[in-house]
Amino acid sequence: MSTTSPSNAQPSTTQPTGGNKASTKAKSDWLAPAILTARTITAAAECAPFPYIKGVSGTVVILLETVQKVKKNREDLKELCDSTTEIVMIIHDQILAHANTAVKFKAMCEELESYLATVILAVQNLHNPSKGFRKRVKELVGSSNMTDEIAGHQKQIQGVCLKLKLLAAVDTNSKVNEMHAIMTAPRFVLTPLSQSINNCPPPSRIFQGRQTVLAKMHKFFTVDSGKQLIYVLHGLGGAGKTQIVLKFIQESSANFSDIFLLDASTLDTINTGLKNIAVSKFVGDSAEDTLTWLQSKHGDWLLFFDNADDPKINLNKFFPQCNHGNIIITSRNPGLRTYGDHSPVSDMEDKDATTLLLQSAAKESSEENVQAAAVIVKELFHLPLAIVQAGSFILQSEDIAGYLTLYQENRARLLSEKAVQSHDHYAWTVYTTWQISFDRLSPIAATLLQLCSFLHYSGISEDMFSNASKYSFPMWLPAKEELQEPFQFLSHFLGPTGEWNSLRFSEVANEIKSYSLITFDAATRMFSIHPLVHAWSRSTLVDEAASHLCISSILGMSIAEILENDMVIASLKLMPHIGSVNPFNADVGADFRVAFWRIYFSAGKFTEAQNLIEQTCKKYRLVFGEEHLATLEAMHRLGLTYSHLGEYKKAKELEVTVLEKRTTLLGQDHPDTLMAMGNLARTYSELGDLEKAKELEVTVLEKRTKSLGEDHTETIRAIANLAVTYYNLEEFTKAGELEVVVLEKRRQLLGDQHPDTILAMKNLISTYRALDKLTEAEELEQLVRQI
Repeated sequence: MSTTSPSNAQPSTTQPTGGNKASTKAKSDWLAPAILTARTITAAAECAPFPYIKGVSGTVVILLETVQKVKKNREDLKELCDSTTEIVMIIHDQILAHANTAVKFKAMCEELESYLATVILAVQNLHNPSKGFRKRVKELVGSSNMTDEIAGHQKQIQGVCLKLKLLAAVDTNSKVNEMHAIMTAPRFVLTPLSQSINNCPPPSRIFQGRQTVLAKMHKFFTVDSGKQLIYVLHGLGGAGKTQIVLKFIQESSANFSDIFLLDASTLDTINTGLKNIAVSKFVGDSAEDTLTWLQSKHGDWLLFFDNADDPKINLNKFFPQCNHGNIIITSRNPGLRTYGDHSPVSDMEDKDATTLLLQSAAKESSEENVQAAAVIVKELFHLPLAIVQAGSFILQSEDIAGYLTLYQENRARLLSEKAVQSHDHYAWTVYTTWQISFDRLSPIAATLLQLCSFLHYSGISEDMFSNASKYSFPMWLPAKEELQEPFQFLSHFLGPTGEWNSLRFSEVANEIKSYSLITFDAATRMFSIHPLVHAWSRSTLVDEAASHLCISSILGMSIAEILENDMVIASLKLMPHIGSVNPFNADVGADFRVAFWRIYFSAGKFTEAQNLIEQTCKKYRLVFGEEHLATLEAMHRLGLTYSHLGEYKKAKELEVTVLEKRTTLLGQDHPDTLMAMGNLARTYSELGDLEKAKELEVTVLEKRTKSLGEDHTETIRAIANLAVTYYNLEEFTKAGELEVVVLEKRRQLLGDQHPDTILAMKNLISTYRALDKLTEAEELEQLVRQI
């Protein structure tokens, strides 16, 4: 057996064994102090009233000890272990500094402990002694991906660590309160620092009222229906929808396992919010991952879609498709009611609104302040956001008594300014929140809303616009080119052959409704606008005078197409709009003052009717002259107005002139001539000149019968007028004969219940009594009572 002497030995090509051990030991020194620190904190937690600190620190010890068993590539896990140890140290330090708020870390610790258990399992798999390290890695992550798996865990742990460092640096009261609200939310969501947290802030500190809606929501979400529960709050921007939901969550957070707030204003914000949940819950990194997780998670989670105002977004695609879970939506779009139960959110109750104003203004509830506040909130139409803005201004000025005058003179400015101090996180003012919706409207929808700002804020109907589209031009004013703008606007709602397209109008109206800028009452088929929105929308106009002229012309065109028999009912509907348009404004053409006169006259507003028609007569005399038919028509209407005002002498002078000129221009048999003759006959009757009245009325009746026939309504009216004159002349027999004819024809044409038929019965009863026909009179009286 040969031996090799030391002198013949080959030089070693490796490092000395002793040197290699020293190097490995030096690189592993970081583990011993880390384990010691974690064990120390765990021991300290035994004495603290916070078992969740002990739980998470104990889990960190297990993680470090597991890493210690890894014989190779241990350094790949160093950063993960360092960050984990640092988290426990930060929590420990915060408890020592703020023991009274340490409960805020409970949910975080429990979430972290659960996640660390997953990391420990992964490390144990890497250390599986039954297989070589490389073989195990290949099975788990596929050759080179081991480092990526460790890096993924490291990224999650480091995100939590960085978030805690940020929170630990905060020491102001406001930030502590904010942190407390976040941390104490049900199952606080651990999110990387680069992502926003889907947490719900508390409601406004001065939240008031809304008990009816809150009670309905509480009842809805406590019923076990066996299906997904969806609730929608819809209404005008600034009405307080979000605050109601935040109040509900504050009162019922214990009923939900997880609560997630999503900004639903755009597709991007929805997707980002859902992605945050996936990353935070370690279930993936996409919106789809979150929906899949919620679908499989059989818990009472709550998704809160806030500000889902865009009607173009199909919100259903972001709902977990399952029969469990809860969803709340706030939106300006009432169309989202289709998803579930709902509550419209509008103005506050008077008492709640008054209290809200006093609290936001930091005013005591003295009798004087309550009275002043009640008047202010009424002027603000009980809109929550407007009330809070008013309160903020009063807080600065300290003058609640003088606010109303300032508001009335500077409404746009006061509703556009954001207060420096606020009670919630709402970023917009009253006017800016509506402007955001307005900017999303199509041009035709925006124009319709702006034009309606000149009408009364309620009782707006489609008929007002459809009637105007049928306007037929008279022989005199206005020329068609003068109405180019109204017709151009109305053309958007016309079909190919010029007919009114009701579907197109509904589409445009629905677009405005989708932002709650107008509302629709299906029972009356009328639209309405919140009074503050009504005032604000006019402020969006570039040329207010042109828009005013356009809508006043549309209104005038619409009235011109109303039949005379329908004027009384029409006047009740349109009177508020006439007053809002202000027909006495110089921008309103004289031709449409005649249309507005018809409304005032039919509504019994004879003084206003007189002022309008006098202006028109003056205008027509200058434009057309005394002999023009348009001037005579205006004089005829003025004479009627004078008669109803009891100024019969003025009426007689005009009516004599009109009758003479119409007879000359049109002839004795023309309907307009006969109308002038009948008007003058009534004026003679009022002046006591009954013979002249009878003479004219006999002529009118003869000519009406000849030209129109015995059964025409104008002929029947002529018979009735002559019968009244006979009665006043005490020629009761002649009066009775005519009144019997009138009653028979009206019963046949109109029925017993028509007002004209009942009037004929009452006239005949009086005549029967004058003729001492008491039996006939009593029979008719009984019939009237039955009707």
